[in-house]
Amino acid sequence: MIKIIIERRIMPGLEEEYEAAARDAMRHSLGAPGFVGGESLVEFGHSDRRLMITKWRDLRAWKEWYQSETRARVMQGLLPLLTEEERIRIYEAASG
Repeated sequence: MIKIIIERRIMPGLEEEYEAAARDAMRHSLGAPGFVGGESLVEFGHSDRRLMITKWRDLRAWKEWYQSETRARVMQGLLPLLTEEERIRIYEAASG
């Protein structure tokens, strides 16, 4: 099991548009093979900063979703709302 952490910064005033686009993206990821779950968080005191935490069966499942035409299509609705490129980090459980 892996977790994908995605940090995004939204252009001021476009929070509602972002929320709609992010919900659409999450709806599409629900059907992706290997998707386990996810949540969207707003940084306290900074409504322009968002954190997506998604859980995937394995790295291969994430890569398939990340490179999919479906994700590319839903990202077309999100990318224009961001002030900078999203930051993606991949985590796995520590061994030991």
